[in-house]
Amino acid sequence: MRASRLMLVTLRDVPAEAEIASHQLLVRGGFIRRITSGIYAYLPLMWRVINKITAIVQEEMDSSGALQTLLPQLHPAELWERSGRWNGYTAGEGIMFHLKDRQGREIGLGPTHEEVITSIASELLRSYKQLPVNLYQIQTKFRDEIRPRFGLMRSREFIMKDAYSFHANEKDLKITYEKIDSVYRNIFSRCGVETVAVDADSGAIGGAASQEFMVTADSGEDLILTSPDGVYAANQEKAISIPLPAKPFIAKKTYKLKTPGQKSISQLCSSNNLDPSQIVKVILILAILEDGKEQPLLISIRGDQEVNDVKLTNILTARLKKGVTNLLPITKERLCAQGLSDLPFGFLGPDLNNSVLSGAKTWSNSFIRITDHTAADLESFICGANTEDEHLFGVNWLSLGGNPKGLDIRKAKAGDICHHDPSQNLLERRGIEIGHIFQLGRKYSNSLNASFTNEKGIQEAFWMGCYGIGISRLAQAAVEQNHDKEGIIWPISIAPFEVNVVIANIQNSQQRVLGEKIYKRLKSNGLDALLDDRNERAGVKFKDSDLIGIPWRVVVGRDADSGQVELVQRGRRETKLLDHEAAISQLLAELPQRKPN
Repeated sequence: MRASRLMLVTLRDVPAEAEIASHQLLVRGGFIRRITSGIYAYLPLMWRVINKITAIVQEEMDSSGALQTLLPQLHPAELWERSGRWNGYTAGEGIMFHLKDRQGREIGLGPTHEEVITSIASELLRSYKQLPVNLYQIQTKFRDEIRPRFGLMRSREFIMKDAYSFHANEKDLKITYEKIDSVYRNIFSRCGVETVAVDADSGAIGGAASQEFMVTADSGEDLILTSPDGVYAANQEKAISIPLPAKPFIAKKTYKLKTPGQKSISQLCSSNNLDPSQIVKVILILAILEDGKEQPLLISIRGDQEVNDVKLTNILTARLKKGVTNLLPITKERLCAQGLSDLPFGFLGPDLNNSVLSGAKTWSNSFIRITDHTAADLESFICGANTEDEHLFGVNWLSLGGNPKGLDIRKAKAGDICHHDPSQNLLERRGIEIGHIFQLGRKYSNSLNASFTNEKGIQEAFWMGCYGIGISRLAQAAVEQNHDKEGIIWPISIAPFEVNVVIANIQNSQQRVLGEKIYKRLKSNGLDALLDDRNERAGVKFKDSDLIGIPWRVVVGRDADSGQVELVQRGRRETKLLDHEAAISQLLAELPQRKPN
């Protein structure tokens, strides 16, 4: 490929909308172009990267025995209604783009494909003798992100590999799950990115077990908690830990204290010489259920802890036997809209009476009360008195109506004690999710009546697994993990080109002839080479080469008349002056050779 024909347009200035390094570099390097919020065009350089990642994914998935297919992007609403996910994905802040066709039928643009593939399997897989089957596809997905950001990291249109496996029993599902775990580790290793595999919540996809693969990066949106010995790693949404012990609060009796203006934990502590762990804070939340009902929650948790919305959602879903589509704070405005009186926020106690909900227009008229174990374990504590500017000191659960059952709804955090080894404390890192694998179990096969005939001749629902990799996100994550102040440093396996042959002065005939000779030799030996034959200053070409991050550079410059060139390794920034034959020999030794292009 010749740079003069590549439509290579680079930028010197950082784009205003690009917040993180990888996004900035991909735009500046001419890899992607923003069309509108969360929607990007993949330009020729990026498409070469995408194709190389795709080839690695295909090779590894094919070697596992998976079969490639291509599923429709338009999904009929009735399939998603049968699984119970249509309203959750389309109503309110749902992420599915949806429309009506000319017959008035509702259709969604696929953000994920469980419903479609399960429907197909139910029609084609009839007997246990046909199982297991693992089908995968690589194609564009669509999600109406509330806040698209970071370029390809959180976009509304993206390229993804997703696979779905069907099994006769749970044991066989777990075998495939472990096999894909190994396949994913090979994929990410071959792509040149370092990943951490972490326990994860199954979220809206559902299932019994799941694991995320994270590229570690300071800009990552996900918080990963790990043990120092490397035995434990989990996304914060899923992580469990032992909180540090509370500081005891000793009081001979319960008493009420005026606490004017002390609405926050920090204000209460600083004004009364308290530790946050001695306080039970109360949080009011409105849960929006998948059937449209609105359920108020009263959450009690220790003052030094935070509520984990994912854990809370999972507990509610299990208790109510229905999905939760959103959790919203109960505010003065929401109370007013229900025709309810304002509440003394900042001074609420766990014993707040259900009567405050009496007369609500659409809400349930009683709270679901959930207490985190950090609060339930306190013997004596401080809490709100349900009256403006007043708190109760030295109170216990018995005096508030009885000991609640303690549940885990708190966010684990760095410094917490590790479950597997109390002598260790959790550490935190940030990561970018690029892969996720799930043991779905029978969630979709049951809801969509997808079954097969087992060995005993009885109809039985499939056991299912789901396995995703964000192809376009992986490409950007590789940049986030591999760059310097000059630009991108692509891993050799997914770089748009392996070698950049730069003719410093295209007007110089000796440089031009030698550059062409080297380029053709590299190409004939199967190397993926770019020839920078543009009529630009040498300095511009060098800066562009660093910016777009091609791993090796051969500079044909002032020493061309003696047959010498500069060989530059981008990552280590090593430069050697070599005879051009020696430079070619080193590149052939360093780089994997394929059939000539």
